[in-house]
Amino acid sequence: MTEVSSLTGRLLVATPALADPNFDRAVVLLLDHDAEGSLGVVLNRPTPVGVGDVLLPWAPLAGAPQVVFQGGPVSLDSALGLAVVPGEARDGEDADPLGWRRVHGAIGLVDLEAPPELLAAELGSLRIFAGYSGWGPGQLEKELVEGAWYVIESEPGDVSSPDPEQLWRSVLRRQRNELAMVATYPDDPSLN
Repeated sequence: MTEVSSLTGRLLVATPALADPNFDRAVVLLLDHDAEGSLGVVLNRPTPVGVGDVLLPWAPLAGAPQVVFQGGPVSLDSALGLAVVPGEARDGEDADPLGWRRVHGAIGLVDLEAPPELLAAELGSLRIFAGYSGWGPGQLEKELVEGAWYVIESEPGDVSSPDPEQLWRSVLRRQRNELAMVATYPDDPSLN
């Protein structure tokens, strides 16, 4: 079996060639990636459902827009909380707050069963996702070879973008290579 280099914490940005409507212009943050498969959430699919409509205790901590995001096509009836906690973990110290598990850098998963008061003072931002995006062993690697995704370094602000509908373009635009040009790709190339 070949070793899989972990992409945990990176963004998968859908290429214009990706034909799956679930991922059209999607920006996916990978929360886990190893030989067993991959799991992530789509960062730029806000729904009309307010956080207070489904998880009222967490609503005051949710960043704008205070809506639930569709994290992907898998398990839409489950919720995932993703939050940024400013500051870095220190070697030898358990610096992560209770109810939060670091995924990458300042980004981590929130235990939505925990009392929100545990994290209220620590969170920089919170997003709630319905469902997730998942890939079986080798599936994502195959899609990468086929050119379905750009792999880009994430920034903590990507999780809490106040304008999630523009995240695909803004993530591509900040690249210092030919990917910045892809941000100008028309929504419907046949109208070009």
